[in-house]
Amino acid sequence: MRVAYNEQMNELADLLGEMASLAGTAMEKATQSLLQADLVLAEQVISEHDKITELSAVCEEKAFTLLALQAPVAGDLRSVVAGIQIVADIDRMGALALHVAKITRRRHPNHALPEVVNGYFAEMGRLAVQIGASAREVLETRDPERAAKLQEEDEAMDDLHRHLFTVLMDRDWSHGVAAAVDVTLLGRFYERFADHAVEVGRRVIFLVTGELPADLHQNNIPTS
Repeated sequence: MRVAYNEQMNELADLLGEMASLAGTAMEKATQSLLQADLVLAEQVISEHDKITELSAVCEEKAFTLLALQAPVAGDLRSVVAGIQIVADIDRMGALALHVAKITRRRHPNHALPEVVNGYFAEMGRLAVQIGASAREVLETRDPERAAKLQEEDEAMDDLHRHLFTVLMDRDWSHGVAAAVDVTLLGRFYERFADHAVEVGRRVIFLVTGELPADLHQNNIPTS
């Protein structure tokens, strides 16, 4: 029974890593579509989102099967519960990339972004892909020290997000309300993407050490 449990947990871990990879790829393509007003890329992100949704359902089913049939306790139970929570976080990362692609599609053939903020989103996209790759690495290695460093990567994203608002609030902003709304929403999507990646790292720390990082239980990560 123990051998079967370990095999099933390894399968779940592999699927979570695959989900994280898909979410990172989706955000990379979504960013390119946003910056280039590329409808083909945006449609690709939208159509490929089903893969993440399907994997999410498979992961949840595997995790709940483990709970029902293996009756794990202590560390094993912690691993399964953390796995279920990680599924939800990565699923949201994929959904946020989807939101970016949908804004690109909605504004096509026009660019959703005024040129003045292109640099911000190019960098936010780069950081999102980087932190997504880091989340996958953490899932594969289960290294709590590496997981803790995700917070540092997220701080860079937060700094960009704050600076973006200085551009939006500038009295010289001349691109209209619709563009301001799009920029606000898009900035939020990138910030949330990074936050959910950090949450994956925190849950890995909990999985490995049994200790809940201080910020994890403050309910500071919304469902969007």
